[in-house]
Amino acid sequence: MPGILVAATGVGAGDLATASFSGSQLGLTVLWAVVVGGLLKFTLTEGLARWQLVTGTSFLEGVEQHFGRVTGWLFLPYLLLWTFFVASALMSACGATLHAMFPIFDDATDKIVYGILCSLVGFLLVLIGGFKLFEKVMAVCIGVMFITVMVTAILLWPSTTAVLSGLFIPSIPDAPGVGITWTVALIGGVGGTLTILCYGYWIKELSREGAAAIKTCRIDLAAGYLMTILFGLGMVIIGSTISIDGKGADLLVTLADSLEAPLGLTGRWLFLAGAFSAIFSSLLGVWQAVPYLFADVWHLFFNQNNQPLSSRVAKITPYHFYLIFITFIPILGLWMPFKEVQKLYAVIGAMFIPLLALALLILNSKRDLLGKHANKPLTILTLLAALAFFGAMAWLKWK
Repeated sequence: MPGILVAATGVGAGDLATASFSGSQLGLTVLWAVVVGGLLKFTLTEGLARWQLVTGTSFLEGVEQHFGRVTGWLFLPYLLLWTFFVASALMSACGATLHAMFPIFDDATDKIVYGILCSLVGFLLVLIGGFKLFEKVMAVCIGVMFITVMVTAILLWPSTTAVLSGLFIPSIPDAPGVGITWTVALIGGVGGTLTILCYGYWIKELSREGAAAIKTCRIDLAAGYLMTILFGLGMVIIGSTISIDGKGADLLVTLADSLEAPLGLTGRWLFLAGAFSAIFSSLLGVWQAVPYLFADVWHLFFNQNNQPLSSRVAKITPYHFYLIFITFIPILGLWMPFKEVQKLYAVIGAMFIPLLALALLILNSKRDLLGKHANKPLTILTLLAALAFFGAMAWLKWK
């Protein structure tokens, strides 16, 4: 199910750390933010799928046709920056987690060695196995990550009253301090940022075409984002039950160490296994899907023939070029402090959500193209609310 694939790809090291640290800093009062973030990402991804299925063109094709070729020149450097920092962060997180499980050298050396190995494994799985092997590996990783986090959250379950209050009585503790920052990070991080665009390419791999497939995609995405919401809630609950400190990938190791007291050594190992599965599934998803974006941009915006992306885009040269780029160039980021890498990719990723909401608000409201499948009032309100929310949070942050 590509809905579960896109949701799992969006759960990276930063999202795990953000959810757990938000729970530790703000408690259960921000559980509502996980639900809001999941519903927002569902709305955005459903809009992307609806545009593609009705018009027969990808979202990037629609952007090029209606906003001009200049969008390609703006999007490509953004894609390169996002790729570098996200890929570096995922390698670092894989390395730090594997070091906690199987320490060989010191933590800095293991982070680099394991990070490079995970990058190469992802490269080989994508290059040799194609989409079918990718689906199978992702299914295993997703299963391990989901079961581990849910079991851990249940074992550490706080009062049901507190959980229900955090879900249905929205509040932001310490709003003038760190409250707004962590709440926005939680909403923005649930379910991914740029990786949302990859859903369109995965449904092409499954030969989903035409408006008749919209219902299938909605069911698919609902299942995927429901799993993501439950996963995010579990991480906030886990973080709220213990006192943790740290940043990024190291925070996950600190969290696992903290779980050893209430859950024992087995609990620590199970959580690390689940965390690694979540991070590696995100790495594999990025390695497999983000080259689609580069290939699409290259052919749409920079190819003189301006030919649309074929349904088997993974066989074209630009895809392989970007797969090589994403595997090797971000390795340089392993020598950077993870805190700085995570901060940079969080900022770059957060910029994308309101821009995507604005583009879908405009494109999917064109009734001459989408007819009865154009944006409904509830979708329009959701997209406008997202724009207003991110705008207000940016104003409060920078005023």
